[in-house]
Amino acid sequence: MLEKTFDAADVEPRIAALWEEAGAFKAGAGAAPGAKPFSIVIPPPNVTGSLHIGHALNNTLQDVLARFERMRGRDVLWQPGMDHAGIATQMVVERQMMERQEPDRHKIGRDAFVEKVWAWKGESGGQIINQLKRIGASCDWGRERFTMDEGLSRAVTKVFVDLYRAGLIYKDKRLVNWDPKLRTAISDLEVEQVETKGKLYHFKYPIEG
Repeated sequence: MLEKTFDAADVEPRIAALWEEAGAFKAGAGAAPGAKPFSIVIPPPNVTGSLHIGHALNNTLQDVLARFERMRGRDVLWQPGMDHAGIATQMVVERQMMERQEPDRHKIGRDAFVEKVWAWKGESGGQIINQLKRIGASCDWGRERFTMDEGLSRAVTKVFVDLYRAGLIYKDKRLVNWDPKLRTAISDLEVEQVETKGKLYHFKYPIEG
């Protein structure tokens, strides 16, 4: 018997499971022979927590395009992935370590700290992927990637070395947001702005002539 009201929490997971079981979102699924390819690389969300309304909007727009092109018979790939977001993720992990009164990253060493970052990725990343699936994002989930995956890390290192040798990037002194407690630079998003009362000074310069 048809229910009087639509229960999204009950219906949508069942439909999503059917889509995934059928491989409906795999690259080339339902494409016509020799179809022209159409691909989108998802702007990878940071593994610093959970998604927000901006992610929902952005991914809905991508989903509309991917589904539309599938309906046109094109060979569609919507590539999913997540970004380790360097400094921001480091801040999240270090805050957790401070709250748990664990030794800081300087004491445990780089390798042990990277392991903690991977552990956080497993926790936060799983939540993010589930959120994307929950809103119906039609990505090819079998191709999920992470920016710290071995192959991607090697590619990034190579590009930076090539750019440096070509003189297109350089190391220099710049103003940064420095956290004296964590002893690292932090992003503008991590800075808590505090308004203070100050003074505005005016200078009068004599004008000749």
